[in-house]
Amino acid sequence: MPRSPLPPGDHRLIQIVDAELARTVQKSGPHLACRVGCTQCCIGVFEITQLDAARLRHGLAELERTDPARAARVRQRVADAIQRLTPNFPGDVTTGLLSDDEDALAAFQDYGNDEPCPALDPTTGACDLYAHRPMTCRIFGPPVRTEEGIGVCELCFVGASEAEISACEMQRDPERLEDALIVEAEKQSGLHGETLIAFALHS
Repeated sequence: MPRSPLPPGDHRLIQIVDAELARTVQKSGPHLACRVGCTQCCIGVFEITQLDAARLRHGLAELERTDPARAARVRQRVADAIQRLTPNFPGDVTTGLLSDDEDALAAFQDYGNDEPCPALDPTTGACDLYAHRPMTCRIFGPPVRTEEGIGVCELCFVGASEAEISACEMQRDPERLEDALIVEAEKQSGLHGETLIAFALHS
């Protein structure tokens, strides 16, 4: 995958999202089950943007400087994941881009559902690239509004009322920075579309 630099605005985006997450965590209190060792959101593949991909590669490069042994373990898990994911990959295995045609979208529903994220340390249950994790990972758990309504992790807000859940809604990108940064990341990488974490980190 291309080693494109991170768009400079990504730092601002992450600051905003992390501040919003901290606010939501405080409001949610014991309703949030998210803790180190809970890997509910770490099993099963999901789409990430080219901005997420660039951030992950930046994080792995940083980890290789600060903790080469840990980075090597991530690299090995990436290689293992690629071997498992390649045969039925619903896209272009050379670029790592997922296809967006109807057949590929249908195939993706049952693809890699039991695949652990290669950034997940299976011993500790912690993310080795936590500070550089994709946007989906940053907002998983708290109530987040989608086209279908407010979604929340099945392990969180158990027994909470709709009013309690709505009161803790997290604003994903209140300043609407992400879309423009994704376009910039795609221009820098030359890749347009979504990929998977394993393919983003594969080299």
